[in-house]
Amino acid sequence: MPSTGGRRAPTRTRERILETALAMFNALGEPNVTTNHIADETGISPGNLYYHFRSKADIVEHLFGAYEARIDEALLLPTTRSPHVEDLWLQLHLLFEAIGQYRFLHRDLVDILSRNRRLRMRFTRLLDRASSSAATLLRALADDGALQADAEDLRMLVENAIALTTFWIGYDSVRGGRCNGAVGDPRGGMRRVIALLAPYLAETERAHLAALAASYAD
Repeated sequence: MPSTGGRRAPTRTRERILETALAMFNALGEPNVTTNHIADETGISPGNLYYHFRSKADIVEHLFGAYEARIDEALLLPTTRSPHVEDLWLQLHLLFEAIGQYRFLHRDLVDILSRNRRLRMRFTRLLDRASSSAATLLRALADDGALQADAEDLRMLVENAIALTTFWIGYDSVRGGRCNGAVGDPRGGMRRVIALLAPYLAETERAHLAALAASYAD
């Protein structure tokens, strides 16, 4: 039987390039990494890299696609019942897990989007979907009495939570003196979103969310 290894090899090389690029972008910062750096770290020639990806921007777009899929999955809400505080917890957990895996996108967000109009549009639409999901979730909690906030409170909570989630990595990098592209623990952002929401939660839900947060910190 003829070997199929030759047909699988290009796919595996493509995956290795993306894995290597992601690790280097996360560790060093996307602006500090070139395609030559990625090729060298992957153990292939620059020409082999360009066989799979036209440019570094092409690599970034493919990584963004994987990140976008993770975020969209995290934004899903239950369809057969009303959301409750554990759904809020799960959404934050999944969001910051994805942000941690693709943290370079948030660390270097403004720089990357300033150079890529397509990604800027895609990221804007992603923020719209995140805002819509967060608004639906918080409104359901408010309707059930688990969250005590009026319409204006809800609007500001959504806006502030999205801003904090989006820019926490960049803030933490600057605050921690890690301007070389490295970042701290993205869970710090999650704890701050919880702190933002906690004063509006009813006592039982606030205690439950605090217990979940404490177990996550461990």
